[in-house]
Amino acid sequence: MRRPAPSTTALLALAVASTVLGSLGVASATDARDEAKPGKNDIKNVIYLLGDGMGRTHVTAARERYYGADGELVMESLPAVGQVSTYAVQPGSGQPGAADFAPNYVTDSASAATAWSSGVKTYNAALGVDAKGKVVPTIMEYAKKAGLRTGNVSTAEITDATPAGQMSHALLRGCQGPTYSEAACQNTEITGSALPTTDVRVTPIADQIARNGTADVILGGGLSRFDAADEAALKKQGYAVLGSPASQAVATRSDLAAASGRKVFGLFNKGNLTIEKYKRENAASVQAQEPSVAEMTKKAIQLLSTGNKKGFYLQVEGALIDKRSHANDAAQTLEEMKAFDEAVRVARDFAKKDGHTLVIVTADHECAGFNIIEQGSYTNAEAATPPGNVDSGNTANNSTPTRGSGAKDPVRSSGIINGAGSADPKNFAPATFRTPDDPASVTDGSPDASLWLSYLSGNHTGADVPVFAYGPGSSRLADSIDNTDLFGIVGRALHLTS
Repeated sequence: MRRPAPSTTALLALAVASTVLGSLGVASATDARDEAKPGKNDIKNVIYLLGDGMGRTHVTAARERYYGADGELVMESLPAVGQVSTYAVQPGSGQPGAADFAPNYVTDSASAATAWSSGVKTYNAALGVDAKGKVVPTIMEYAKKAGLRTGNVSTAEITDATPAGQMSHALLRGCQGPTYSEAACQNTEITGSALPTTDVRVTPIADQIARNGTADVILGGGLSRFDAADEAALKKQGYAVLGSPASQAVATRSDLAAASGRKVFGLFNKGNLTIEKYKRENAASVQAQEPSVAEMTKKAIQLLSTGNKKGFYLQVEGALIDKRSHANDAAQTLEEMKAFDEAVRVARDFAKKDGHTLVIVTADHECAGFNIIEQGSYTNAEAATPPGNVDSGNTANNSTPTRGSGAKDPVRSSGIINGAGSADPKNFAPATFRTPDDPASVTDGSPDASLWLSYLSGNHTGADVPVFAYGPGSSRLADSIDNTDLFGIVGRALHLTS
């Protein structure tokens, strides 16, 4: 069926956000910001950069690939370093500490986005609602209510989980638009029965984004999720719309460079943005006209900071790190890591000059069990010949049940699937890359290349992820924290929450 009338959606989404925020005392946060006198270490702005799927090994591999063993990425140069736990909860679960708390140790991007955006644990696929389906306000809604400018940048569709987690409330992340689908939007496991289509939690995410005004600057992909009614709604609120949702004409890098004003909406691909590797190798292509994540970040900061005395909150996502890790494509993953790190550079350089900006760099989860393996070796969860678990030197060390070399569990292993050459057990799926430490004659793909990479699976893992920070208040991130703690850290930094 078609989605609800835009006017109904707009009123409902705004009413829900206003009611929830008002009940939590956000108006008083506005007063506090107005009354505060700026000091040397006061934070006016927060730039929150999210490498989707970026685990510690993604960082290490990108560093070694581009800068060598003794080099560092920009994010690694930031003075505060910590780690973040990322687990989600089961549908219907209470929060940690409650009698009905039920953890899910591997999160998806939606539940992770809700954790740092709203400070609550929720189930995988949920956005802006807790695990029992209750709408919870986001930090970007807090910021908007308090009079800060707000921005949301992503290399994915802007309706995808990470960016949508700041600007929408949905029972299921697949409820993106432009058409309404009960299967994609309703979750009767949580609500007991189907909700009326006027409920914001089953309103397509694109409808919500185009009408609730939560983000002043919106840059990314996903034009096909929006239509003429969305364009009209955006323009009515004063957005400069780059390209056209109505005609499905994507915006370009040139459009972005020329953009100005307090509110800008620009989508540069009908789907996810194009990987940097393709753009680099196809400079004459249409896709090469898409801006990089660093270019979008620089423009977003410019738009948000110009003439702004109160400050801003900007979220930036390097989404394709995750999407190309799902595909077990190390070459594309590494280039997306480097591109994301350049966006970190833009944010750090602004923060250095500004002096009142906190920069946070982290991830929602690790993706695919990315590994750096010994040169000449191979490993994978679905290897053709898994190593045996029998110790001939001490039988007390043998696993039970024992497994000889080459024996696979037919229930949990579907066979070798990840990459060319997988039929050869001596050459199973490692991707090899030259590094600056290699002789000039060494090439990518050669067994002589020093960086050997493989994947554990095609899915997320439950590993903790790194966090790096720069600027006033960054020491709060130099710790082992949970992803829900990020909500409070950002909220207190911007004087939005107590």
